[in-house]
Amino acid sequence: MRIGIDVGGTNTDAVLLADDNRLLASVKTPTTPRVTEGVAWAVTDLLAAAAAAGVIDRIDDVSAVMIGTTHFTNALVQRRGLTPTAVVRLALPATGALPPLVGWPKDLRAAIGDRHYLVHGGYEYDGVELATMDPDEIRRVAADMAGRGIRSVAISSVFAPVNNEMELRAAEILRAEVPDLVVSCSHEFGRIGLLERENATVLNSSLIDLAGRIVDSLTEALRGAGITAPLLLSQNDGTVMDVEYARRFPVATFASGPTNSMRGAAFLAGLADCAVVDVGGTTADIGIVSDGFPRETGAVTELAGVRTNFRMPDLHSLGIGGGTLVRGNAFGPDSVGYELTERAIVFGGTELTLTDLAVAAGMIELGDPDLVAQLDSSYVTSVLASVGERIADAIDRMRTSSRALPVVVVGGGSMLVPEALTGLTDIRRPEHFAVANAVGAAIAEVGAEVDRVVKIAAGTRDAVMDTVKQEAMTRAANAGARADTVRVVDVEEVPLAYLPGGATRVRVRAVGQLDVSRLAVAHA
Repeated sequence: MRIGIDVGGTNTDAVLLADDNRLLASVKTPTTPRVTEGVAWAVTDLLAAAAAAGVIDRIDDVSAVMIGTTHFTNALVQRRGLTPTAVVRLALPATGALPPLVGWPKDLRAAIGDRHYLVHGGYEYDGVELATMDPDEIRRVAADMAGRGIRSVAISSVFAPVNNEMELRAAEILRAEVPDLVVSCSHEFGRIGLLERENATVLNSSLIDLAGRIVDSLTEALRGAGITAPLLLSQNDGTVMDVEYARRFPVATFASGPTNSMRGAAFLAGLADCAVVDVGGTTADIGIVSDGFPRETGAVTELAGVRTNFRMPDLHSLGIGGGTLVRGNAFGPDSVGYELTERAIVFGGTELTLTDLAVAAGMIELGDPDLVAQLDSSYVTSVLASVGERIADAIDRMRTSSRALPVVVVGGGSMLVPEALTGLTDIRRPEHFAVANAVGAAIAEVGAEVDRVVKIAAGTRDAVMDTVKQEAMTRAANAGARADTVRVVDVEEVPLAYLPGGATRVRVRAVGQLDVSRLAVAHA
């Protein structure tokens, strides 16, 4: 059995899945200001529901717990809990015109210390040295960092994914000179693109201390509920990572919530390809699922004002949710969030929300309907029709072809989506739609990605591509996937006409089912 948990802005959902992926029990609890406290409550309620239904005999039957959390995204957005972090870029004499942290919001730069160093080094696209690294230059940087009390550093280098040797040597020198230094290297974040990769590395290093505290808190919360099974955290590409990986790479959790919802919706509907509308308490996220995984955005992703290279789902988000505030004929984007049961009219509050309109329209039974009986029916119908029109328009914007796709509607606020949408005929609400996000966390697989520039000469393409694909599959298996289930799910080739020798950027992603037996041995 596996437990899947997804922490949203309004609710924390938890599900218990059998080994054959049957849903045995589910609960939905309010998200608390202290998120780990809400996780503990959700797990306790879930185990009680499972015991009452007679579907679990012993807590030890739980083999793994998968959690999708917003902890790290919230820390970044709120500028809280970030560790001051220096940036060391191996690139001189190149890149001086665009220093590290260029384009960052001023308050975020201040939160991480706003300190960077440009030193000699780096590589060309084919791995040939751009400039030689000077160890003494790195030692001078280390001395300055130590004098300033800096204990976290992000190291980047031009074309580090092609050749990571200089980053590793620089990290070794810095660790020797500055004891207990927290180090993140940009080659560990894989993708080509210096600035975006460097930014991701900086964010990661600034979150590592927080990651340790959060992982310990989540583990303690599970132990308090009697669960000793391994803890895994959801990544933003629909796969999971163990807690040790999460301690090193917390940025991999960004946007895991929407990804879990997309995958869970497709799974519950029994579809590999579909459009998904996930309506929560604050937002409605619309995305496209292809071969069981959310379509990734093809553009650079901005997070809290910072350009990054994260593997993020391609989403269109609307300020529409169960807690969305209504003012006249206008609604959103602000929401009462997890305070819905205190502030919405149907619960005795004073603020009109979309949930109040849904209750007045008879779309859902919740709270006290007599409290919204005075609302004009034509007004209620008009506002809810506007909600449906905006959702239909967003789905249409997300389509990249004329091919009709079934639309799967999930989430606790999905009652706001009407039975019929303009231009869409196949709308489905699968069983357990309200906890699709937690289901997505529980069915998450293990994955790996290879992103590099290769030379493809005449007649060598197939051999080169096979090599990169095999490397991605091997990485997935090493990360904890069952080797017999690993498959390639995404391949991208981009010829680089501005470089010689048939240079091509190749990105391959492979995934496979979690090997629970290996996980149990490693956890023992």
